[in-house]
Amino acid sequence: MRKLVTAAFVSLDGVMQAPGAPQEDSTGGFTLGGWTVNYWDESMGSFMDGNFTDPFALVLGRKTYEIFAAHWPFVGKDDPIGKAFNAATKYVATTSAEPLTWENSVALRGDAAAEIARLKQEDGPDLLTQGSSGLLQTLLAHDLIDELRLLTFPLILGPGKRLFGKGARPEALKLTANSVSTTGVVMSVYERAGAIKTGTFELAQPSEAEIARRERMKREG
Repeated sequence: MRKLVTAAFVSLDGVMQAPGAPQEDSTGGFTLGGWTVNYWDESMGSFMDGNFTDPFALVLGRKTYEIFAAHWPFVGKDDPIGKAFNAATKYVATTSAEPLTWENSVALRGDAAAEIARLKQEDGPDLLTQGSSGLLQTLLAHDLIDELRLLTFPLILGPGKRLFGKGARPEALKLTANSVSTTGVVMSVYERAGAIKTGTFELAQPSEAEIARRERMKREG
Protein backbone atom coordinates (compact mmCIF):
# COMPACT_ATOMS: atom_id res chain seq x y z
CA MET A 1 0.00 0.00 0.00
CA ARG A 2 1.28 3.44 -0.94
CA LYS A 3 1.33 6.40 1.42
CA LEU A 4 -0.15 9.74 0.35
CA VAL A 5 1.93 12.71 1.51
CA THR A 6 0.84 16.33 1.24
CA ALA A 7 3.64 18.90 1.14
CA ALA A 8 2.60 22.55 1.23
CA PHE A 9 3.69 26.12 1.83
CA VAL A 10 1.17 27.92 4.06
CA SER A 11 0.88 31.34 5.64
CA LEU A 12 0.16 31.67 9.35
CA ASP A 13 -3.54 32.07 8.49
CA GLY A 14 -3.52 28.96 6.29
CA VAL A 15 -3.35 30.43 2.77
CA MET A 16 -1.37 28.41 0.21
CA GLN A 17 -2.20 30.27 -3.02
CA ALA A 18 0.57 31.33 -5.44
CA PRO A 19 3.61 30.89 -3.19
CA GLY A 20 6.18 31.10 -5.98
CA ALA A 21 5.47 34.06 -8.28
CA PRO A 22 3.10 37.03 -8.83
CA GLN A 23 1.52 35.48 -11.95
CA GLU A 24 1.27 31.95 -10.57
CA ASP A 25 -2.40 32.10 -9.56
CA SER A 26 -4.36 35.36 -9.34
CA THR A 27 -7.73 33.63 -8.97
CA GLY A 28 -10.15 35.68 -6.88
CA GLY A 29 -8.03 38.81 -7.29
CA PHE A 30 -5.12 37.43 -5.26
CA THR A 31 -2.28 39.98 -5.51
CA LEU A 32 0.43 38.60 -3.19
CA GLY A 33 1.87 35.82 -5.34
CA GLY A 34 5.50 35.04 -4.60
CA TRP A 35 5.17 35.43 -0.83
CA THR A 36 7.64 32.61 -0.01
CA VAL A 37 10.60 33.83 -2.08
CA ASN A 38 12.30 36.20 0.38
CA TYR A 39 12.19 33.68 3.26
CA TRP A 40 14.28 30.97 1.64
CA ASP A 41 17.39 29.62 3.38
CA GLU A 42 19.57 26.50 3.34
CA SER A 43 17.58 24.64 5.99
CA MET A 44 14.38 25.04 3.98
CA GLY A 45 16.15 23.68 0.92
CA SER A 46 17.25 20.65 2.90
CA PHE A 47 13.71 20.10 4.20
CA MET A 48 12.31 20.27 0.68
CA ASP A 49 15.01 17.97 -0.70
CA GLY A 50 13.88 15.39 1.85
CA ASN A 51 10.54 15.19 0.07
CA PHE A 52 12.24 13.98 -3.09
CA THR A 53 14.97 11.68 -1.76
CA ASP A 54 12.95 8.48 -2.13
CA PRO A 55 11.04 7.53 -5.29
CA PHE A 56 7.66 9.25 -5.56
CA ALA A 57 4.77 9.91 -7.91
CA LEU A 58 3.06 13.30 -8.02
CA VAL A 59 -0.68 13.77 -7.51
CA LEU A 60 -1.81 17.13 -8.82
CA GLY A 61 -4.93 19.13 -9.53
CA ARG A 62 -5.29 20.45 -13.06
CA LYS A 63 -4.31 24.07 -12.28
CA THR A 64 -1.17 23.11 -10.37
CA TYR A 65 -0.30 20.65 -13.13
CA GLU A 66 -0.49 23.45 -15.69
CA ILE A 67 1.72 25.69 -13.53
CA PHE A 68 4.30 22.93 -13.13
CA ALA A 69 4.15 21.83 -16.79
CA ALA A 70 4.94 25.39 -17.89
CA HIS A 71 7.94 25.57 -15.55
CA TRP A 72 9.76 22.36 -14.62
CA PRO A 73 10.43 20.97 -18.12
CA PHE A 74 12.25 24.22 -18.91
CA VAL A 75 14.54 24.70 -15.91
CA GLY A 76 17.46 22.80 -17.41
CA LYS A 77 18.66 19.24 -17.10
CA ASP A 78 20.95 20.03 -14.16
CA ASP A 79 18.17 21.24 -11.85
CA PRO A 80 17.66 18.36 -9.34
CA ILE A 81 13.99 19.04 -8.59
CA GLY A 82 13.18 19.55 -12.24
CA LYS A 83 14.93 16.29 -13.07
CA ALA A 84 12.94 14.44 -10.37
CA PHE A 85 9.61 15.99 -11.37
CA ASN A 86 10.13 15.33 -15.07
CA ALA A 87 10.97 11.67 -14.41
CA ALA A 88 8.15 11.04 -11.92
CA THR A 89 4.72 9.81 -12.90
CA LYS A 90 2.23 12.67 -12.65
CA TYR A 91 -1.34 11.68 -11.78
CA VAL A 92 -3.63 14.60 -12.66
CA ALA A 93 -7.17 14.94 -11.36
CA THR A 94 -9.00 16.68 -14.20
CA THR A 95 -12.36 16.93 -15.88
CA SER A 96 -10.84 18.47 -19.02
CA ALA A 97 -10.47 16.54 -22.25
CA GLU A 98 -7.33 18.51 -23.09
CA PRO A 99 -4.24 16.32 -23.53
CA LEU A 100 -1.55 16.28 -20.83
CA THR A 101 1.64 17.25 -22.63
CA TRP A 102 4.20 16.88 -19.83
CA GLU A 103 6.03 13.55 -20.05
CA ASN A 104 4.86 10.71 -17.80
CA SER A 105 1.46 12.30 -17.12
CA VAL A 106 -1.66 10.22 -16.44
CA ALA A 107 -5.15 11.74 -16.32
CA LEU A 108 -7.50 10.77 -13.48
CA ARG A 109 -10.94 11.53 -14.88
CA GLY A 110 -14.16 10.91 -12.99
CA ASP A 111 -14.23 10.39 -9.22
CA ALA A 112 -10.87 11.75 -8.03
CA ALA A 113 -11.23 10.34 -4.51
CA ALA A 114 -11.98 6.84 -5.81
CA GLU A 115 -9.13 6.99 -8.31
CA ILE A 116 -6.59 8.10 -5.72
CA ALA A 117 -7.84 5.55 -3.19
CA ARG A 118 -7.24 2.92 -5.88
CA LEU A 119 -3.71 4.21 -6.49
CA LYS A 120 -2.96 3.95 -2.78
CA GLN A 121 -3.81 0.25 -2.86
CA GLU A 122 -1.37 -0.44 -5.68
CA ASP A 123 2.32 -1.21 -5.44
CA GLY A 124 4.67 1.62 -6.28
CA PRO A 125 6.34 4.71 -4.83
CA ASP A 126 4.58 6.96 -2.35
CA LEU A 127 2.20 9.58 -3.71
CA LEU A 128 3.13 13.24 -3.16
CA THR A 129 0.86 16.25 -3.61
CA GLN A 130 2.16 19.72 -4.35
CA GLY A 131 -0.13 22.77 -4.35
CA SER A 132 -3.54 21.63 -5.67
CA SER A 133 -5.66 23.32 -2.99
CA GLY A 134 -8.94 22.29 -4.63
CA LEU A 135 -7.94 18.62 -4.90
CA LEU A 136 -6.71 18.68 -1.29
CA GLN A 137 -10.25 19.45 -0.10
CA THR A 138 -11.40 16.20 -1.72
CA LEU A 139 -8.50 14.26 -0.21
CA LEU A 140 -9.18 15.70 3.25
CA ALA A 141 -12.91 15.03 3.03
CA HIS A 142 -12.25 11.37 2.14
CA ASP A 143 -9.49 10.90 4.75
CA LEU A 144 -6.89 9.94 2.16
CA ILE A 145 -3.88 11.94 3.41
CA ASP A 146 -1.45 9.97 5.57
CA GLU A 147 1.18 12.63 6.26
CA LEU A 148 1.48 16.43 6.12
CA ARG A 149 4.80 18.17 5.49
CA LEU A 150 4.21 21.87 6.06
CA LEU A 151 6.33 24.98 5.82
CA THR A 152 4.48 27.67 7.75
CA PHE A 153 5.59 31.21 6.95
CA PRO A 154 5.45 34.08 9.46
CA LEU A 155 2.98 36.25 7.57
CA ILE A 156 -0.77 36.78 7.22
CA LEU A 157 -2.19 36.86 3.70
CA GLY A 158 -5.91 37.28 4.32
CA PRO A 159 -8.22 36.07 1.51
CA GLY A 160 -6.91 33.25 -0.65
CA LYS A 161 -7.04 29.52 -1.27
CA ARG A 162 -6.51 27.60 1.97
CA LEU A 163 -5.06 24.24 2.88
CA PHE A 164 -7.78 23.49 5.42
CA GLY A 165 -10.94 24.67 3.71
CA LYS A 166 -14.32 23.08 3.20
CA GLY A 167 -12.85 19.59 2.94
CA ALA A 168 -11.26 19.61 6.41
CA ARG A 169 -12.66 17.15 8.94
CA PRO A 170 -11.85 16.66 12.64
CA GLU A 171 -8.75 14.53 13.14
CA ALA A 172 -5.85 14.35 15.59
CA LEU A 173 -2.29 14.60 14.29
CA LYS A 174 1.08 13.58 15.71
CA LEU A 175 4.08 15.90 15.23
CA THR A 176 7.02 13.72 14.14
CA ALA A 177 9.55 16.39 13.12
CA ASN A 178 9.91 20.11 13.66
CA SER A 179 12.53 22.79 12.95
CA VAL A 180 12.69 26.53 12.28
CA SER A 181 14.57 28.31 9.50
CA THR A 182 16.75 31.36 10.04
CA THR A 183 13.89 33.43 8.58
CA GLY A 184 11.24 32.11 10.97
CA VAL A 185 9.63 29.49 8.75
CA VAL A 186 8.39 26.52 10.80
CA MET A 187 9.00 23.19 9.06
CA SER A 188 6.81 20.42 10.45
CA VAL A 189 5.88 16.83 9.66
CA TYR A 190 2.59 15.42 10.94
CA GLU A 191 1.16 11.92 10.83
CA ARG A 192 -2.41 10.84 11.46
CA ALA A 193 -3.23 10.05 15.08
CA GLY A 194 -6.88 8.98 15.04
CA ALA A 195 -9.91 10.70 16.48
CA ILE A 196 -9.73 13.86 18.58
CA LYS A 197 -10.02 13.19 22.31
CA THR A 198 -11.78 15.93 24.21
CA GLY A 199 -11.74 16.78 27.91
CA THR A 200 -12.82 19.55 30.25
CA PHE A 201 -11.42 22.10 32.70
CA GLU A 202 -14.89 22.91 34.02
CA LEU A 203 -15.78 22.74 37.69
CA ALA A 204 -17.28 19.43 38.80
CA GLN A 205 -20.31 21.39 39.99
CA PRO A 206 -21.01 24.34 37.63
CA SER A 207 -21.70 27.70 39.24
CA GLU A 208 -25.04 29.47 38.91
CA ALA A 209 -23.31 31.96 36.61
CA GLU A 210 -22.09 29.11 34.40
CA ILE A 211 -25.56 27.54 34.27
CA ALA A 212 -27.03 30.91 33.28
CA ARG A 213 -24.35 31.36 30.62
CA ARG A 214 -25.16 27.97 29.08
CA GLU A 215 -28.84 28.77 28.95
CA ARG A 216 -28.12 32.09 27.27
CA MET A 217 -25.93 30.32 24.69
CA LYS A 218 -28.79 27.96 23.88
CA ARG A 219 -31.17 30.87 23.35
CA GLU A 220 -28.72 32.85 21.23
CA GLY A 221 -27.60 29.84 19.21
